Amino acid sequence: MWEARAAQGRGAELLEWARAQVLAREPVRRELFRAPQDRVLVLTWWEAEGFDAELPELPEPDAELITRPVHRWRFESIEQESVE
Repeated sequence: MWEARAAQGRGAELLEWARAQVLAREPVRRELFRAPQDRVLVLTWWEAEGFDAELPELPEPDAELITRPVHRWRFESIEQESVE
Protein backbone atom coordinates (compact mmCIF):
# COMPACT_ATOMS: atom_id res chain seq x y z
CA MET A 1 0.00 0.00 0.00
CA TRP A 2 1.27 3.45 -0.98
CA GLU A 3 -0.34 6.62 0.41
CA ALA A 4 0.53 10.29 -0.07
CA ARG A 5 -1.06 13.64 0.70
CA ALA A 6 -0.82 16.22 -2.06
CA ALA A 7 0.12 19.82 -1.58
CA GLN A 8 -2.92 22.10 -1.24
CA GLY A 9 -5.11 21.88 -4.36
CA ARG A 10 -2.84 19.40 -6.17
CA GLY A 11 -4.76 16.19 -5.45
CA ALA A 12 -5.78 15.64 -9.09
CA GLU A 13 -2.18 16.16 -10.19
CA LEU A 14 -0.91 13.65 -7.62
CA LEU A 15 -3.56 11.13 -8.72
CA GLU A 16 -2.46 11.49 -12.35
CA TRP A 17 1.19 11.19 -11.31
CA ALA A 18 0.44 7.92 -9.45
CA ARG A 19 -1.61 6.60 -12.38
CA ALA A 20 1.26 7.25 -14.81
CA GLN A 21 3.92 5.38 -12.79
CA VAL A 22 5.26 2.28 -14.51
CA LEU A 23 6.62 -0.42 -12.21
CA ALA A 24 9.51 -2.74 -13.10
CA ARG A 25 6.91 -5.52 -13.36
CA GLU A 26 3.13 -5.54 -13.29
CA PRO A 27 1.22 -6.51 -10.14
CA VAL A 28 -1.66 -8.98 -10.24
CA ARG A 29 -3.99 -6.09 -9.47
CA ARG A 30 -3.64 -2.33 -8.94
CA GLU A 31 -6.25 0.11 -7.60
CA LEU A 32 -6.11 3.86 -7.08
CA PHE A 33 -8.20 5.72 -4.50
CA ARG A 34 -8.61 9.32 -3.47
CA ALA A 35 -9.70 10.68 -0.11
CA PRO A 36 -10.36 14.03 1.58
CA GLN A 37 -7.44 16.40 2.07
CA ASP A 38 -6.02 15.53 -1.38
CA ARG A 39 -4.86 12.07 -0.35
CA VAL A 40 -4.04 9.38 -2.92
CA LEU A 41 -3.83 5.68 -2.14
CA VAL A 42 -2.46 2.96 -4.42
CA LEU A 43 -3.05 -0.70 -3.56
CA THR A 44 -1.16 -3.39 -5.44
CA TRP A 45 -1.57 -7.17 -5.23
CA TRP A 46 1.43 -9.41 -5.90
CA GLU A 47 2.18 -13.11 -6.18
CA ALA A 48 4.94 -13.19 -3.56
CA GLU A 49 6.05 -15.06 -0.46
CA GLY A 50 6.29 -13.09 2.76
CA PHE A 51 6.84 -9.47 3.70
CA ASP A 52 10.49 -9.52 2.66
CA ALA A 53 9.81 -10.39 -0.99
CA GLU A 54 11.61 -8.20 -3.51
CA LEU A 55 8.84 -6.10 -5.11
CA PRO A 56 8.85 -2.88 -7.11
CA GLU A 57 7.62 0.20 -5.22
CA LEU A 58 6.11 3.45 -6.43
CA PRO A 59 8.69 6.19 -5.93
CA GLU A 60 8.39 9.42 -3.98
CA PRO A 61 6.82 12.21 -6.03
CA ASP A 62 8.62 15.54 -6.32
CA ALA A 63 8.69 17.25 -2.92
CA GLU A 64 6.58 20.21 -4.08
CA LEU A 65 3.72 17.86 -5.06
CA ILE A 66 3.30 16.37 -1.56
CA THR A 67 2.99 17.70 2.01
CA ARG A 68 4.95 14.91 3.73
CA PRO A 69 6.89 11.74 2.85
CA VAL A 70 4.94 8.88 1.30
CA HIS A 71 3.67 6.16 3.64
CA ARG A 72 4.13 2.54 2.58
CA TRP A 73 2.83 -0.63 4.21
CA ARG A 74 2.77 -4.27 3.20
CA PHE A 75 -0.11 -6.52 4.14
CA GLU A 76 -0.68 -10.23 3.77
CA SER A 77 -4.12 -11.49 2.78
CA ILE A 78 -5.54 -13.75 5.49
CA GLU A 79 -9.11 -14.30 4.40
CA GLN A 80 -11.39 -13.32 1.53
CA GLU A 81 -15.15 -13.18 1.85
CA SER A 82 -17.75 -12.74 -0.91
CA VAL A 83 -20.80 -10.68 -0.15
CA GLU A 84 -23.84 -11.34 -2.31
